[in-house]
Amino acid sequence: MEREGRRIYIFDTTLRDGEQSPGVSLNVQEKLEIARQLARLKVDVIEAGFPIASPGDFEAVKAIAQEIEGPVIAALARINEKDIDRAWEAVKYAARPRLHVFIATSDIHMKHKLRMTREEVLAAVQRGVSYAKQHCQDVEFSPEDASRSDPDFLCQVLEVAIAAGATVINIPDTVGYATPPEFGRLIALIRQRVKGIENVTLSVHCHNDLGLAVANSLAAIENGANQVECAVNGIGERAGNTALEEIVMALFTRYDYYRCKTGIVTEEIYRTSRLVSSLTGMPVQYNKAIVGKNAFAHESGIHQDGVLKERTTYEIMNPAMIGLVQSNIVLGKHSGRHALRTRLAELGFNLTEAELEKAFQRFKELADRKKEITDRDLEAIVEHEIRQIPEKYVLQHLHISTGTHVIPTATVGLKVGEQVWEEAACGEGPVDATFKAIDKITRLPLALKSYSLNAVTGGKDAVGEVTVQVEYEGRHFIGRGISTDVLEASARAYINAINKLVYDVGEENLHYLDEVNNANARPGVAK
Repeated sequence: MEREGRRIYIFDTTLRDGEQSPGVSLNVQEKLEIARQLARLKVDVIEAGFPIASPGDFEAVKAIAQEIEGPVIAALARINEKDIDRAWEAVKYAARPRLHVFIATSDIHMKHKLRMTREEVLAAVQRGVSYAKQHCQDVEFSPEDASRSDPDFLCQVLEVAIAAGATVINIPDTVGYATPPEFGRLIALIRQRVKGIENVTLSVHCHNDLGLAVANSLAAIENGANQVECAVNGIGERAGNTALEEIVMALFTRYDYYRCKTGIVTEEIYRTSRLVSSLTGMPVQYNKAIVGKNAFAHESGIHQDGVLKERTTYEIMNPAMIGLVQSNIVLGKHSGRHALRTRLAELGFNLTEAELEKAFQRFKELADRKKEITDRDLEAIVEHEIRQIPEKYVLQHLHISTGTHVIPTATVGLKVGEQVWEEAACGEGPVDATFKAIDKITRLPLALKSYSLNAVTGGKDAVGEVTVQVEYEGRHFIGRGISTDVLEASARAYINAINKLVYDVGEENLHYLDEVNNANARPGVAK
């Protein structure tokens, strides 16, 4: 049944503020894939990026604006003509474009960062919003560090922005300093004092430095805000942003209190969380609200007994509401393509014939090593193995010798085109040796910045999920790989990162350690 009540608009900034998380670097195709999923989730606004920041950000915003239908597509710009022109050039292709302009308004930011007086900031707001309005009818204005700004000056700035044509006024708690009571009072003050505020959308953007982002956003909603800026899994600068899944499910679960609704398709929440985690390389903590591995797990005997008798005794949400479903289909090595296609469709994956064939081959490889294939295994296959960029390097074979009193040695064979190249190397451990052998073949000057290993499922035959981050000439690339053999998963993840590097940078722009790539590697025999 359709719920009545005040509509809260969900502004998703995963691809802008979320990508500013330390260590996260998404290419255009990855951003497009996330944007497609955000459209399926039915967010109201996708903030696609900060076009002036880099050519890659510009191209990503442009690609999203050209392809994605449904949500408003927003581009961020500082409140100057160069930024605004660049943002508009990227976002103008959207059916529903928005320019999001900002300038700091707190005394500490104006004095130390902007080196501007209040009068100069007011003039910049009037000039910048008016200029943005010449390009786009939908203009959002944000006074950066609003929660630490002088309230009288803040209200003055907002009135100038509205008079200049802003259609959305966003109040950021930029450094996560506010507490829920005072942030709620600030929103109430703005609604009471700012002339014209009733004619625009009042939005909030809260950071989680004190763990209060969701609480502050809910306090703002109680006091009249009707748009919340948030990110999937709460990712973002420093401690992150308001978590989309938490704000949405809080409003849904406690509709009796808030009497507010969103347009989000909640059944897409879990899938969206997994996709963002996979592509950003940022794992979701086990006890994370809504989407964490333990969010619907019960170990206590009393809890288990209660849930078995009546789910609502210890579960205030139905896991199916966020897309966590359990299937009666058990997949194993004798399962066929139809069963695999059916289960993937139930999980929300609609693959092309080519993608299904690749998924089926990887499924069969895993099924030879595992008795039963779980939903998480299938998700990992699709996330890590199927929707990938073109591969210059393909793992052909891997042999490792290691032990407590043995120098770890790895022999790796990579297929490059029709040729297989093989190299061996020693290392501090088997993973180090594997990566060094791969480096010998690729001859790329890489630095390993991070390495993480997680078990996809439990049991002795669990699939290992490896995520690596490599640095090449100041740029970071994330690679992922899965296998029941963690060393193979490690090799796949490292090769995946290298293939992304080659795809993003372009072979013609690569700088090798030797004059000729693979000069010292020797052809091997495919195994």
